Amino acid sequence: MDSYEVIISPKAVDQLNDYIDYIQYTLLNNEAAESVWQDAKDTVNQLKVVAGSLPVCSNQVLKEHGYHSVRFAHHRYLMLYRIVDSKVYVDAVYHELQDYENIFTKKLDSIE
Repeated sequence: MDSYEVIISPKAVDQLNDYIDYIQYTLLNNEAAESVWQDAKDTVNQLKVVAGSLPVCSNQVLKEHGYHSVRFAHHRYLMLYRIVDSKVYVDAVYHELQDYENIFTKKLDSIE
């Protein structure tokens, strides 16, 4: 596969914006906020090429739903995504210290 189309859910955009807003307006670090934003954009561009080569998540529920994760190259954040045909759907963004597997699986359970 040459390239995937990456679609970021409104929820994932909101999550990323919340992290960046916290860094920019609470920690008052514009440079760090810009760096995380750039790293997120770079991660999306990376997904366009490598999404299908990354393994599915080890968490059983996430695995059953076909979720993969990709970590940002320079920051401790990650994106949870699934692949449908030639499209990558980024459904969530988390800091790696969060209990993101349990948080996200509870959200999946509430949808079903």
